[in-house]
Amino acid sequence: MNVYEFSVDGPLKYVVTGKFKAPSPNWKHAVFPLTDYELFVMTDGCLYIADDNGRYKVNKGEHLLLSPTLNNTRYGYQSSDCSFYWLHFSCSHDIILEESMKTLTPGANKIYIPIQGILSAPEKAVILMKQLQDSIRSNYDCIFANYTTTAILCEIYNQFFSHGNPRVSDSNKQIYNDIIDYVKLTINKKVKVSQIAEHFGYNEKYLSHLFSNIEGLPLKQYILREKMESAKYMLTDTNDTINQIASVLCFSDSHNFMKAFKKIVGFTPTEYRNAYSKRLLYDK
Repeated sequence: MNVYEFSVDGPLKYVVTGKFKAPSPNWKHAVFPLTDYELFVMTDGCLYIADDNGRYKVNKGEHLLLSPTLNNTRYGYQSSDCSFYWLHFSCSHDIILEESMKTLTPGANKIYIPIQGILSAPEKAVILMKQLQDSIRSNYDCIFANYTTTAILCEIYNQFFSHGNPRVSDSNKQIYNDIIDYVKLTINKKVKVSQIAEHFGYNEKYLSHLFSNIEGLPLKQYILREKMESAKYMLTDTNDTINQIASVLCFSDSHNFMKAFKKIVGFTPTEYRNAYSKRLLYDK
């Protein structure tokens, strides 16, 4: 896995951002110069894009980080029916490209971003990118854009390189990761802790204790938190009504959904949507 090393002694410099949706299934990324770094976070479909270093196929839920190359160009090599968020940024220091994770030397004020990878929680990166877009529309000071850009890269770094509790055994980490995957796959269903325990063949109390010991949060609360993360994504990236979102996330009614959202997020769904309603939609 090739990764870039960034120094975050100071913030990265925001350049421009937006959300793109292909106007037709035959859309192909135009040939454009690239003189800074460009981050893609895919929200739907598949992007086929290339630069001097090769060709990339980027699927929904993945990210891609392109850097300036010798000829500073990138282009679509195949039709791409897709949508994605994109962000251009630059930095004041030299970037180190590591060809293997084994060569990494983690230290203070350093983050590592793979050139391409599957994000464990793409909606979290999208929410931050949406907040960045809102700040641009609202004419915030550029320092806010710079620090939010840095926060987006830090979020991606943590999704790939968060090491967790070193005292947890490999077998328990595997169970924990399996539970995380199961929760994400069933986020649009009404799932109880007892059902998850039965699915993996463990005692409910044992599984809950194992999960809480690693995550620092009871499994029941984790499920609810993940539903709220999905809700935040839908509130800021779709025009679905509150009732529709409550139904998709399997709440018994919109009142229970709004009550849970307010308790966890601190805002009502409508307040949260209005706070980040200024989306930037640009062609590529």
